[in-house]
Amino acid sequence: MTESRPEIVDAGVEAAQKLLASEADIHHASRSLKAMAHPLRMKILCILGGVKEVSVQDLVGMVGTSQSNISQHLSILRDKGILDSRKDANKVYYRIGDERILRLMESMRIAFCSTGSY
Repeated sequence: MTESRPEIVDAGVEAAQKLLASEADIHHASRSLKAMAHPLRMKILCILGGVKEVSVQDLVGMVGTSQSNISQHLSILRDKGILDSRKDANKVYYRIGDERILRLMESMRIAFCSTGSY
């Protein structure tokens, strides 16, 4: 049986406190990760992680589903503060709106993808 080492526990608690310093940070991270944890939304984020911005119409072609389906998923990601958008005439363009999401996407690429990079 192993014995608990207080210095390791203290270091873990300190790391957790630095990582997510407040309940609001924890809530925001949880909501963002939940929104991202859908295969189609993850695919959208992977696409957007590698470009400056993409129109909804172009995303439809890249992802291979209907415009209404893409728009619903984009709306969820935008409402959670993950994406930003801009309208130009009759087109809407999306981009990842938070640098932290780009860093997270890169970490996930390294952890889960066999090849490729942004």
